[in-house]
Amino acid sequence: MIYLSLPIGSRHGWGIVGKQITMEMARLDRVRLLTEPFTPEAIGDELEYHALAGTLPNAQEAPTNALTLSISQRARGPNVPGPLLTCTIDQNMLPYRKLRGTFTLGYTFFENNLLSAESLANARRHFDHVATGSSWCTEVLKSLGASEVSTVIQGIDPAVFDPAPRPRQFLHDKFVVFSGGKLELRKGQDLVIRAYKVLQDKHKDVMLVTSWANLWSFSLNTMRSSPYIRFAPTASDHADMVNQVLHDNAVDVSRTIHLALRPNATMAKVYHNTDVGLFPNRCEGGTNLVLMEYMACGKPAIASFSTGHRDILTTRNCMPIQTLRPLKVLQGDKPLAEWDDPDLDETIYQLEYAYEHRERLAEVGRQAGCDLARFTWRRTAEEFHKLLARGSDVDRSGK
Repeated sequence: MIYLSLPIGSRHGWGIVGKQITMEMARLDRVRLLTEPFTPEAIGDELEYHALAGTLPNAQEAPTNALTLSISQRARGPNVPGPLLTCTIDQNMLPYRKLRGTFTLGYTFFENNLLSAESLANARRHFDHVATGSSWCTEVLKSLGASEVSTVIQGIDPAVFDPAPRPRQFLHDKFVVFSGGKLELRKGQDLVIRAYKVLQDKHKDVMLVTSWANLWSFSLNTMRSSPYIRFAPTASDHADMVNQVLHDNAVDVSRTIHLALRPNATMAKVYHNTDVGLFPNRCEGGTNLVLMEYMACGKPAIASFSTGHRDILTTRNCMPIQTLRPLKVLQGDKPLAEWDDPDLDETIYQLEYAYEHRERLAEVGRQAGCDLARFTWRRTAEEFHKLLARGSDVDRSGK
């Protein structure tokens, strides 16, 4: 039996990761999912809900609740009677729930890469091995002395995000730019706004479609430090807030569409009705699931060639932004991270090039669809299964 301690959902990154890994792991082995209560509405699909509900433990199988254990009791050994895959909740390298298996594999994504000694100590204390969502995160941990580290790339659902050609349903007479990811400085939407503003002033047939919902005000407010745009919204409604920000930065809001938070599986229809995706992200601890799903639909993307993006991007399957400057991220006087700041001029150039060279976009999109087809959730689950099996073998041998 393999135990999984992961959040579950369909509208945020970790929830999608947890849902997909659980369903694929259940096809490979017997699993039990240890998570918070969830509903069909949170999963977004009744069939997927039924499959996930079938992995929940019954009363006899449920492990001892680690939250009720004392520190001395937890130190005696595992409270899950088998190998455990769990995620970390932040860069402090703490587990999602206070559980430990016979072999405990942690899965982490982080962007604040100047990790503290406490974070590394937590990783060693709570996990036998750590898998990261990108080579960039793995390199950071290894540079700090961690040895039990691997990279496991997240996946896409090829049944939903596929590159098969299909007729465009909407906006046939427009050149549509898509931008996705929660609205924050790290995701680079300030660069999107500035680059799109240049394009709209030159061409009357362009439109911007955004998927920028952000449930966390602290990260939304990081946009206030942008050197490129004015960010002082007062509206509470998401669409009104985005329209205000765009209006304040001279973007024609009549040529924009803003998507509310929705299950990710519904996004493929949106992607197929756009021409190019714009992802000038400053840092990604993973491979950027929105970018992966966009490219898997056979769509061309302009994207920063840095951090986690580098695990999936090539000069053939995207239009890379390669001029990058180091950006120090501070919290007060405390340094938190070092990111790559994409060059605004190159971002503008790539967007204008995309508008003028539609035949090149088709070629890039075909290559993107071909390359991303191999990054499936099944592949992700298989890599985790191998790590858990190897760890369990080592644990049984006592080596």
